[in-house]
Amino acid sequence: MLGAWLLLWGSVALGGRADTAFLRRAHDSSGHCTYSFTVASPVEAACPEAAGGVPELRAELAALAARLSRLESRERAVGGSGPRGAEPGAARDPQQVAAASRLEAAERSQMCPAAVGGGTGLLPNASACLRAAARHGAPRGRQEQAGGEGGWLSPAHAVPDPAAAPRWEPQPLSYQELQSERTEVPVSRLLEETALGRPGKEDSAGCGQLVWVGEPVVFGRADSIAGKYGVWMKDPEPVPPFTRDNTWRVDTVGTEVRQLFQYEEAEQLARGYPAKVHILPRPLESTGAVIYRGGLFFQPRQSRSVARYDLRGETITAEREIPGAGYHGQYPYSWGGYTDIDLAVDETGLWVIYSTEKARGAIVLSKLDPETLEIRRTWETNIRKRGVANSFLICGTLYTVSSYSAPNATINFAYDTATGSSRALSIPFENRFRYLSMLDYNPAERRLFAWDSFNMVTYPVRLSRA
Repeated sequence: MLGAWLLLWGSVALGGRADTAFLRRAHDSSGHCTYSFTVASPVEAACPEAAGGVPELRAELAALAARLSRLESRERAVGGSGPRGAEPGAARDPQQVAAASRLEAAERSQMCPAAVGGGTGLLPNASACLRAAARHGAPRGRQEQAGGEGGWLSPAHAVPDPAAAPRWEPQPLSYQELQSERTEVPVSRLLEETALGRPGKEDSAGCGQLVWVGEPVVFGRADSIAGKYGVWMKDPEPVPPFTRDNTWRVDTVGTEVRQLFQYEEAEQLARGYPAKVHILPRPLESTGAVIYRGGLFFQPRQSRSVARYDLRGETITAEREIPGAGYHGQYPYSWGGYTDIDLAVDETGLWVIYSTEKARGAIVLSKLDPETLEIRRTWETNIRKRGVANSFLICGTLYTVSSYSAPNATINFAYDTATGSSRALSIPFENRFRYLSMLDYNPAERRLFAWDSFNMVTYPVRLSRA
């Protein structure tokens, strides 16, 4: 994920020519690096020239000079400390000092608000006040409806009010502040768009063909040798009290594999603390189990049968033999592990993947009734089961993986049950930990769940219409 943010502040002149420009870099309160780029506003850039060339400004400056003279005269009369104050050491009446201070503050607040609070006495001279005022813009004219509601006339066209006291105030539109923020975009999304082109081809709601598999994301890791290979899963169609957040895991190393670990969510699995442990009435074999519609479907050890374990009643509610299916090492995937019978779930329901002597080791597919485990229909492919590392189904199409250990493997074959035809593919698939022992598709999350050498991972996938 791209986690960096850039905050750029720019101040640009709204008109006229800027004489100076400043660039400053600093950290704001949130720790972001902030760049401030400032150029003089048209008012500020014109200030030095306007002092002698604009009648309105000459009048303003004359009035300001007169006020300064009066204020300094009053301060001298009371023994002030200004630039023309009394001689050092002269006695000062406390009441006079207080009165002078109040008068000084009042005058300064009218003539030069920018300088109020900037020192302990009167401004040293008129030019200092002018410099402070110039930093905040020219005298503000009357508010006019120019260029839209609430607009302001430019200082050159402002109409002065002779009866009003001169006031130096900030010009509200002297600068225009620009701000832009970069939005965080997940890297996986960028990879998808790069690999597939325009996102309009994606079939995000219904079924489609597999066209892309993303990088694996690790959710948890087994902490003992019993977890070198195993199976973990979520129910795409759960029944109460279970939800899609419930996560299930079986460590399949051993001869008496009976423990089914239940987690409230995947994050709990990552921490390694199950909410419950189910003890299966019969030990299961290999990594072909799936969770579907409130049941665990698995192959009992050393049998060609498939059984359903009800998660609520904690009993086996159905069991059926798969006619002619090889078992216990007759027709496994290329990595071994007694993976002769592999169960799978997709958008269309429950499947069993296996081979028979009649099929001469080619993959055979059968669609199962999830309640009775009765075989509804069977397909025989031309894909040799021992020649692929694993397989899964999406939208009624079988997909196989070329290698369980090569880091840069591929999804190499697809068999479409709708047409009864197969085709070669070359979709990149990463075996990050070099020992892929389980791979299943979850249609609710549209992800592949996998077990790769102690690691429980998922792969994002993308489907597209033909």
